[in-house]
Amino acid sequence: MSRVLLLTGASSGIGYAAAHDFHRRGWRVFATCRKEADVERLREEGLESLVLDVADEDSCARAVDEVLERSGGRIDALVNNAAFACPGLVEDLPRGALRDVLETNLIGQIDLTRRVLPAMRAQGHGRIVMISSILGFVALRGRGAYISSKFALEGITDTLRLELADEPLDVILIEPGPITSEIRRKARGPFERWIDWEASARRSFYETDLRPRLYKEPPPPDPSELPADAVTRKLEHALEARRPHPRYFVTRPTYIANVARRVLSTRLLDRILVRA
Repeated sequence: MSRVLLLTGASSGIGYAAAHDFHRRGWRVFATCRKEADVERLREEGLESLVLDVADEDSCARAVDEVLERSGGRIDALVNNAAFACPGLVEDLPRGALRDVLETNLIGQIDLTRRVLPAMRAQGHGRIVMISSILGFVALRGRGAYISSKFALEGITDTLRLELADEPLDVILIEPGPITSEIRRKARGPFERWIDWEASARRSFYETDLRPRLYKEPPPPDPSELPADAVTRKLEHALEARRPHPRYFVTRPTYIANVARRVLSTRLLDRILVRA
């Protein structure tokens, strides 16, 4: 019997690459997207796909029920990948912007995880993978909403791993750095909706730094950037190895940042990150 994977955020980038890879590897992949048009596109490409908006509690409930019904009550792995960014300085983030980001990047992930745990526990095994980020353990200017969600995701994932340590359930973090994706383009909508940058006391930051990066086409090249399938390679080990690692780093900057935060003082690390 094919192993069953429930995957969120499969419309593009990391999720899209992973959905096709694990389908080719013989998994039964339920690749979920927020928009019906993306679901139809994935179905045309040969994937099983359904609508799942992790920010919507009812959508989470319906999706898990449908997957369990179609799979005969089985979910071998959950990969929580859905996320988005709302660029902006912390002082310019209204409550609504933070609420939206946290609903998708944090609260929805935990809600979905809670809903699959009973099935995993009943079948006697299961793997839960949270796609975090290098921004889950180091900060950069102008990314406060996204960073807050990823720092929190890492903390609650570590907690869950400890709480399930006596059960045959693995809880895993994957921490990518620069990966080719649509996240910058998709961040323009939330930015335009929520950030009144023209009224900001730090307007010059938006004019000279944030907006040029956000809107430049094509996006400025990053020599450290890797394609989305670099994350897929780590996912393969996380989901198929007999003993998966609790953490996987992806891209050179992630490895470097992990060492830097451990060996450098906060003051010195700040001097480096403020220039990034």
